[in-house]
Amino acid sequence: MRQTIIAAITTAALAVVVAPAAAAGSPARPSLDPLARLSAERLLISDQVAAAKYRTGQPIDDPAREQQVLDGVAARARALGTDPDEVVAVFRDQIEASKIVQRGLFRIWDTDPSKAPTGSPDLSVIRVEINRVSSELVQAIADTEAPRTSPQCGRRLLAAYLNTDRTMRLDMLHAIALGRSLPHVCEAK
Repeated sequence: MRQTIIAAITTAALAVVVAPAAAAGSPARPSLDPLARLSAERLLISDQVAAAKYRTGQPIDDPAREQQVLDGVAARARALGTDPDEVVAVFRDQIEASKIVQRGLFRIWDTDPSKAPTGSPDLSVIRVEINRVSSELVQAIADTEAPRTSPQCGRRLLAAYLNTDRTMRLDMLHAIALGRSLPHVCEAK
């Protein structure tokens, strides 16, 4: 919990200090907004994953499924001519961010059972949606090579994070997870 509070305070401080510079220094170039938006969409789907796992008693960590996801996005990256190692690094962050959401929701539901889900979504149906968003995210990674490798990537990524948080109206849990989902976006080449 302490780490969550520290992460939230750090994110807020960065927003106050860096956002004006990011907005002022962002010429009309390819945006990282699609990456941030798709990452947030993927995290919102994590709510359904958490509900399914909570109701069925499945563990949050699923190394076999995680490896399937990583293998799938690496293959898609190769098909698009994008570095699979870069894509896998971003998706490792995506997976860890999803676990933040799932663990956070489990804590909420354990603390207040009246907030716990009453139904159990079908994980196989949810995974179809996750796979769709993941495929779009790999495409977005491929489409944003120039801004991801530019010296301004950090500022642009922060601007994309802030814009996504604002437009999608993320709660604190999802905003923190979104921050966790993006660190390797700018570490390309």
